[in-house]
Amino acid sequence: MDRQPQAADSSLDGESYLVDNEDRLAWIMGSSRSGSTWMLRMLTDDPSVVGIDDPHLGHHLGVWRPLPLAWATAEERPRLKTLADVKREKPGYMFAERYRDAWLPALQNLVRARFGAQLADELPDGIERPTVVVKEPGSQAADLLLSAFPESRLIFLLRDGRDVVDSWIDAYRSGSWAIEEGAFPVAAEGRLALVEWLSTVWAYRTRVVANAYERHDRGRRILIRYEDLLEDPEGQLARAFQTLGVRPPETAVSEISERNSYELVSPSRRGPRQEIRAASPGSWRRNLDLHEQRAMHDIMGAELAAFGYLDGGRSARAA
Repeated sequence: MDRQPQAADSSLDGESYLVDNEDRLAWIMGSSRSGSTWMLRMLTDDPSVVGIDDPHLGHHLGVWRPLPLAWATAEERPRLKTLADVKREKPGYMFAERYRDAWLPALQNLVRARFGAQLADELPDGIERPTVVVKEPGSQAADLLLSAFPESRLIFLLRDGRDVVDSWIDAYRSGSWAIEEGAFPVAAEGRLALVEWLSTVWAYRTRVVANAYERHDRGRRILIRYEDLLEDPEGQLARAFQTLGVRPPETAVSEISERNSYELVSPSRRGPRQEIRAASPGSWRRNLDLHEQRAMHDIMGAELAAFGYLDGGRSARAA
């Protein structure tokens, strides 16, 4: 349920609140096309939760190197990095490791000020201890953000990377929801390169978020699989609320999950080329050809295996 901005509550200084209550800041990280919009919508159905929908911090702090064009033009498949991976040891780089003590506090202040302003704008009257949940599927900067805010909370939302790629390939079609946001209709001869690029991005982000998750305080983190969220939205939502320290009435969790079910979305707003596409794991088998499937497994195989997606099991790393 989308919350409309309200008049600012002059009694709340959002920036100061986040300085004093870092544990009320939470992140949804993992990958785009993993149900993060759905998860944020359900969490913000509770009036004490204010959502920040895709601020793109990851894309500003984790600029890709090389550019996606390399997957269509390079002599061999490139190794994906971020600008920080390449430049962090160079003293002239803005976010050079040598000067971390200088720029990190400024970055923390910027994030608190920006999110605090939106918190003050959108917080309903009468809420004394709100939670700010940031949907940041561009999660290649997860390690930096969680190290900057070690007391914040993390929802690692994980989805089978093959379904993520399949969902994105659908978005790169004429008339899709993503075209207005900078995507483009992919040509037939470019599909394989796009599949390789998207697979590489999913693998990179999954590794980064998984490593950041393992280092994060166990009491401030949770891993939720998209597939489990589909099967048991009420149960997974209850787990998420518990990790965030949000305690809605038990009946409210059930009502929220029912209100936001896929079946209640208008048929005109779901399906192929829609942002809300399909709640059907495994559709990549039908939608991608054998060459594309082989490329996905070649690129994502280690991560798919680590999280149990190749054999249907569950990895100890995902506990």
